[in-house]
Amino acid sequence: MAGGKLTPRQKMINLMYLVFIAMLALNMSKEVLTAFGLMNEKFEGVNKFSEDYNTSLLGTLEQKASDEPKRYGEPFQAAKKVEAISKELYTFLGTVKTDVSKDFEREENGKLPYEAMDKGSYIDENWFEGDRYSAKGNEIIAKIEKYKKDVIAALGNDVKYQPVIENIKTKFNLDDVKDKEGVSKKYLSYHFEGFPAIASIAKLTSMQNDVKATELDIYNAIIGNTVTKAASLKNFQAMVVLEKNVFFEGETVKGKVVLGKYDANTVPTSFSGPGKIENGQAVISMTAGGVGEKTINGTFSFMEDGKPVPLKFEGKYVVVPRPNSANIAADKMNVVYRGLPNPMTISFAGIADNNVTASAPGLSSLGKGKYNLNPGSGTEVIVTATGKMSDGKTVSDKKVFRIKNIPAPLGAIGGVTGVQKGAKSRLQVSKITAVLPDFLYDLNFEVTQFTFKVPGQPAIIVNGGAIDGKCAAALARAAKGDQVTISDIKSRIPGQNIKPQTASPVIYEIQ
Repeated sequence: MAGGKLTPRQKMINLMYLVFIAMLALNMSKEVLTAFGLMNEKFEGVNKFSEDYNTSLLGTLEQKASDEPKRYGEPFQAAKKVEAISKELYTFLGTVKTDVSKDFEREENGKLPYEAMDKGSYIDENWFEGDRYSAKGNEIIAKIEKYKKDVIAALGNDVKYQPVIENIKTKFNLDDVKDKEGVSKKYLSYHFEGFPAIASIAKLTSMQNDVKATELDIYNAIIGNTVTKAASLKNFQAMVVLEKNVFFEGETVKGKVVLGKYDANTVPTSFSGPGKIENGQAVISMTAGGVGEKTINGTFSFMEDGKPVPLKFEGKYVVVPRPNSANIAADKMNVVYRGLPNPMTISFAGIADNNVTASAPGLSSLGKGKYNLNPGSGTEVIVTATGKMSDGKTVSDKKVFRIKNIPAPLGAIGGVTGVQKGAKSRLQVSKITAVLPDFLYDLNFEVTQFTFKVPGQPAIIVNGGAIDGKCAAALARAAKGDQVTISDIKSRIPGQNIKPQTASPVIYEIQ
């Protein structure tokens, strides 16, 4: 096109060709900007799911801490610190994204105008001053450094957390970076200076995703570390298990001293205390003394890693002339759940079940000391028990139980929670369900409504728990790698007068 004498017609053709190339370049630029926007949307969707999942995992740890405070109490407090630290940085990054996008008017559907966000003047003007960071740039660096320092401090010096700590240092490494020409640049300059605004927003959303992913890794490490410690013989608790805790004067005290998580292969090498060893446990047989509190103690010894591990035990029992207190206990938990028939055993030591009565709002008798408690409103319920002794006198006692709502279930595709991958055909025939893993009751949730969202297409509200025709049509237009989000999952529990909370979202990536 550049040589020789050209006719006016040929000059016009060449000019049109150049314009066509320029248009192609312009379109490609818009496509790249749109790609950054779509990537940001996907990160935001994953972040929302991660937030719900982390909340659920922390709730599970909280329940374990409530049920077994000695084992899970301290790990739960560490997890709560990590939650607060993560939320602080996640929220701060959200405000930074808002500042970067505030000069761009959103479209009618609420999305940012990706194709118009090809400049990053806000970042260039506010984060940098020449070759140095501005006050805002220094603030961003300080926030990230504080996050790293506080999270690592929350985990402590336990060597089992070192892989997580190393991962944190790698993900949030703020050292200078060398570009492809070997020039060393500051972290923010290398990653954000001169970039389109939508690209910087996507990168900030990606950093938020790193925060959520790190939070999840820490929760899993805390729970896993607790389980590992519990498996060691050094952390077993020797327990005194008596046939009953209150005895009459002169009555024979019978019971056993055993280890938590006892099995036939855990045999002590020696034992000191009342009784004798039989099949890995100490069998006690002795006569109760006078009225008052008594103590049973001794020591188990085991061999672990070639070294003796002593395990001391101590238990107490009370010798009384007559029963004077009730035994009121929830069979499955130390709290009761609203809307469910919570099974309870209510009895007095030394008094037959037919001479014991109990009362509480929502309490019904099943016979032989067994009851169901279905609490209503409020945060506590008081159970009162009255027993009639053989001499005609009565004793009474009461106990306060906390009332909790049923936790929110997790959304699932074909019964599987979390992010899934597969073909469109599999998703199209899968049922949308809600599950509540590791809960004390087996509850069957029936999905009544959910929202089906394919990237780039309007959200579809579906009644029931199956993919309908509209969803199938939207799914047909989905591309490989698209993440379909199923959210706002509403459900009911057949046969129960309970309105479950909205289930957490579930994501399906098209393969």
